[in-house]
Amino acid sequence: MQVDYIVVGIGLAGISFCEQLRANNRTFVVFDNASQQSSTVAGGLYNPVVLKRFTPVWKCKEQLDLALPMYAKLETELNEKLDYKIPVYRKFASLEEQNDWFTASDKPILSDYLSPKIVKNENPSIDASFGFGEVLETGRIDVKALLDAYKSYLLNNNLLFESVFNYDDLKIETDSIQYGNIQAKHIVFAEGFGVKQNPFFNHLPLVPAKGELLTIHAPNLKIDYVLKAGVFLIPLGDDLYIVGATYEWKDLSAEVTNIAKEELETKIRKLVNCEFEVVNQVAGIRPTVKDRRPLVGAHPIYKNLFVLNGLGTRGVMIGPYVAQKLYNFIEKSEPLEKEIDIARFSG
Repeated sequence: MQVDYIVVGIGLAGISFCEQLRANNRTFVVFDNASQQSSTVAGGLYNPVVLKRFTPVWKCKEQLDLALPMYAKLETELNEKLDYKIPVYRKFASLEEQNDWFTASDKPILSDYLSPKIVKNENPSIDASFGFGEVLETGRIDVKALLDAYKSYLLNNNLLFESVFNYDDLKIETDSIQYGNIQAKHIVFAEGFGVKQNPFFNHLPLVPAKGELLTIHAPNLKIDYVLKAGVFLIPLGDDLYIVGATYEWKDLSAEVTNIAKEELETKIRKLVNCEFEVVNQVAGIRPTVKDRRPLVGAHPIYKNLFVLNGLGTRGVMIGPYVAQKLYNFIEKSEPLEKEIDIARFSG
């Protein structure tokens, strides 16, 4: 079998790169053994504002301009609802925070995303005497539905090998690579935390961060917006809400913990004063980087080996953007931005 690309990993990074290949009529196969499931703990929010500091997300406009059309296209092609438009409300803890919000919303770079009006709280189940700020151009991608539907598409087209990728079996030539009976021009590793076992890219300073999410049932809460106040509260319908997320750097198992559950329950109780029941809990390892920028680029010696990783907590937004940058780097020799190029860690 001859293809243009082998892609290893089919989370948000892998899907985004596969979509670049499909858009440009490049042939590919994917290897994925479902061992790295950071995408399963993605709340799926796309939100152009860092709500702790009221600052814009890096390259937020460019990211949204690429991401939203991609998800719309996939909704049609996969016949699956993926993009749920929903506002994000940031709870204000003080008058100072209100003033900081007004100041930020006046800035040209944020004026499209921060509503200048204070939203008054009228929900008796929420304690928010200073009201909320509304973030515009926000929504939620159903990441689990996307992963499941995309894997089905790949399987139906004989493009997915659900097996461990064995690095020792990779034979690298100057202008091609051989893996079993597959010959390819390039290989892209989009493995998330799994890159730590990858002998070609395990030198990269990926910082694994375990995250846990709860799903709660709260029949009296009745909110139709995402609420941000220490944690995110994301409505799913039927009185169900995703709550998250935690950050843990020492315990890197994929197991859920009582510590995380209790931490999130405590934060929920500070936010709402109605009864709720935890109905589900999930855990996964996020691939984060200390400088909060992705890891994109070519191996320093083997020029047909590439990495696409380190999407962190904003994978639904940044994935399509960095996938396009990597594709243009490989196929059109367009230089990578220094902020994302893995060469920033060499020497």
